[in-house]
Amino acid sequence: MKHWIKRSLFGLFGGALVVGSIAGCAAHRHGWGEGDSAEFRAKVVERVSSKLELDGAQKQKLNVLADKLHAQRMAMRGSGDPRAQFKALFAGDKLDQAGAGKLVDEKTAALRAGSPEVIAAAADFFDGLNPSQQQKVREFMDRGRRWGHRG
Repeated sequence: MKHWIKRSLFGLFGGALVVGSIAGCAAHRHGWGEGDSAEFRAKVVERVSSKLELDGAQKQKLNVLADKLHAQRMAMRGSGDPRAQFKALFAGDKLDQAGAGKLVDEKTAALRAGSPEVIAAAADFFDGLNPSQQQKVREFMDRGRRWGHRG
């Protein structure tokens, strides 16, 4: 594989991983419910923007990526209560294998449907960063934790 292709793919998935990790950790910890999700996403975008010293255009691309990630998460969640759907698989004497397969198929379809948009938004964001900002993203991925988190 050519060097520039490897580098482009690394950048694309690296950027998506960073923003997805931030959003995922934040969503798990604070919740991205329908009520305050826009406010919370704005805080996350502001924090990342501050750490990477983003300009207006870069910040806009990050907002688009955050919106796409949120839409993808909501599509993966589906309608109803995911926990109740999962618990229902174990409600009988035997695991509902057909129901489990259907649930996996639904989640896989949602992932496949939304992934191209998320990947495109991640690429647009990451490719719009200068080399110094891209390096900060790589360093964040190497640390495996959030910026400013100690311990």
